[in-house]
Amino acid sequence: MSLVFLGLAVVVTLVVLLGSGVWVAFSLAGIGLVALEGFTSLPVGRVFGGAVWDGIASWSLAPLPLFIWMGEILFRTRLSQDMFTGLAPWVGRLPGRLLHANVLGCGIFAAVSGSSAATAATIGRMTVPELRKRGYDDDMVLGTLAGSATLGFLIPPSLIMIVYGVSADVSIARLFMAGVVPGIVLIALFMGYIMVWSLLNRHRMPAAEAPMPFMEKVRASSRLFPVIALIVAVIGSIYVGIATPTEAAAIGVVGALLLSLVTGSLSFASFKESLMGATRTTCMIGFILVGAAFLTAAMGFTNLPSDLAAWIQSLHLAPVALIFALTLFFILAGCFLDGISIVVLTTSVVLPMVQAAGIDLMWFGIYLVIVVEMSQITPPVGFNLFVLQGLAGRDIFSIARAAIPFFLVLCLMVCLLVAFPGIATWLPLTMTAS
Repeated sequence: MSLVFLGLAVVVTLVVLLGSGVWVAFSLAGIGLVALEGFTSLPVGRVFGGAVWDGIASWSLAPLPLFIWMGEILFRTRLSQDMFTGLAPWVGRLPGRLLHANVLGCGIFAAVSGSSAATAATIGRMTVPELRKRGYDDDMVLGTLAGSATLGFLIPPSLIMIVYGVSADVSIARLFMAGVVPGIVLIALFMGYIMVWSLLNRHRMPAAEAPMPFMEKVRASSRLFPVIALIVAVIGSIYVGIATPTEAAAIGVVGALLLSLVTGSLSFASFKESLMGATRTTCMIGFILVGAAFLTAAMGFTNLPSDLAAWIQSLHLAPVALIFALTLFFILAGCFLDGISIVVLTTSVVLPMVQAAGIDLMWFGIYLVIVVEMSQITPPVGFNLFVLQGLAGRDIFSIARAAIPFFLVLCLMVCLLVAFPGIATWLPLTMTAS
């Protein structure tokens, strides 16, 4: 059986199915069907049943609906609005001023959401009208928001890390730890770019506002305490080792419900909407995972991943060269697929190559998350762009142009991660050793 012929059949099937508008889950299952029927003599029904059960009946997936629900609760309550009020006074003296509220707000909400699109929608509803009213450059307002919202994938708890951890059989708790330092570095890079841009474009910045007294800043910051307490409770319980990711997710849901109840923003309507929103998102992800599980099994039976890995290994590519090629591939894939689809679609083929090259799977998970973040701001299928299009009333391509500098910052982050892999591996190794 020709590796080239099988690979070509897979690619053509994928392009035809996705190009015709077939759902991603059906497209993944369709590729598996073509591979099994065309290149093996195995019974498709039996393989499908076994693969679906093995792919879905995993305890590692249990935190997924809980973290989604926690983000949905915060998305519909006043807690998210309090973040802008608490952050704004402290960034008013930095070059770029309130533009930093987009970055820091996204970083904080990402730590309790795990979703990039939810982060863009929540922070955007608060900051876009306020920053426009104060005269900030519209391209920078939307660009900072589009770029910073991608932190929803990187800063734990991350939905896409859970999906990758299940697909690659990597500890989800260690992946969460591995995302902390890269998340902080990426926030610093975003804020650094804003500072440089504002210093070079002073004429596009509004006049500085009157400084706020220190005690007034402290009082305004008190609104941040509930959200920060929830972050510490969820992430801290995992890092200290007193809770598994599933238990921490349950803590997050209970904490979000209690906080929204105390602040008076929890109603039966918001509770029902948050529960239904979490159900829809979880079902969508689960449906994709079913198709991906069948595709992974089909690829295994056709020996495509192992043959491809052996071929890559025969090229004797340096790990850096392989990462460069994969980066270009993922950027291209991100123009047509959302982040979770990219992960579940490619892991069955890519992971054997990565393992053959001797690349650490935990490090690769963080690298993959950062590269997939780019897919959120690349047209024509960029979920953050769709969210901001609805919020800002501008076309998707003008928002994509505004996000280009932040796309390049993400590219810089990939380079830093390759040059200094300890950015991703230092914290989990330290926590494990202790």
